[in-house]
Amino acid sequence: MRENINDLLAFLAVARERSFTRAAAKLGVSQSALSHTIRGLEARLGLRLLTRTTRSVAPTEAGERLVRNVGPRFEEIETELDALSELRDKPAGTIRITTGEHAADTILWPALAKLLPKFPDIKVELNVELALTDIVTERYDAGVRFGEQVGKDMIAVRIAPDMRMVVVGSPSYFAKRPVPKHPQDLVGHNCINIRLPTYGGLYVWEFEKDGRELKVRVEGQLVLNRLTQIVTATLAGIGLGFLPEDLAAAHVAKGRLRPVLADWCAPFPGYHLYYPSRRQSSPAFALLVDALRYRG
Repeated sequence: MRENINDLLAFLAVARERSFTRAAAKLGVSQSALSHTIRGLEARLGLRLLTRTTRSVAPTEAGERLVRNVGPRFEEIETELDALSELRDKPAGTIRITTGEHAADTILWPALAKLLPKFPDIKVELNVELALTDIVTERYDAGVRFGEQVGKDMIAVRIAPDMRMVVVGSPSYFAKRPVPKHPQDLVGHNCINIRLPTYGGLYVWEFEKDGRELKVRVEGQLVLNRLTQIVTATLAGIGLGFLPEDLAAAHVAKGRLRPVLADWCAPFPGYHLYYPSRRQSSPAFALLVDALRYRG
């Protein structure tokens, strides 16, 4: 029985990483030993659990069933073990969070800079990415995204006020181009795009005025995948940027950027921390949630 449990944990690691190399590194074993373990598990079950090619590894139908039904059981056990830390004098444990770049810089980091020095036994792993990650499948404790992107089956805690995206350009850009008066005018401008992996394409700029929503698919010379890069390119006069208002505010105040189409840039729900309803709130996790909670 114990052998089966260890082998199942090894299988789950390979299935989630989709790689024997990465899974072996994560488990601290050799790739050959891990491969031998998986073959032994498949032999005992009489089922092929993984499809192997020279370039990839993927679960079979039987393997997917194990990931879907057995994986969460191990996560519940790990969560309960983590919860035992409340019996200690100090909150402890590792908290894994997936987040976007802007939230990491403006919300998470300021809170962590105050929290972590007070609780040295708490560890936080931040994974900054544009894609919307399945936090259950990828075994994150929580995620941070806009309120409208949080699934209804998640517990969500507001950690920031409502936000606005703004269209901005540099004085040098507008010296050569007319100021857009309507979102559709952006079609004739050099706009800086951002690619969102979750949607498999370029982000469509979204506007709203008097209850009317409008989406504009802009074009331009640059496609980037970091907001800080877009700020730099916009300041350089390469094109128009579509940025969180707070990220552009300092540059607008100093005259380095000029906002346009302000009456079309409506607020939307700000960042929320979200996590599965079945997650037990350990003292360390509860402290993090309290530190991030928006009280405005």
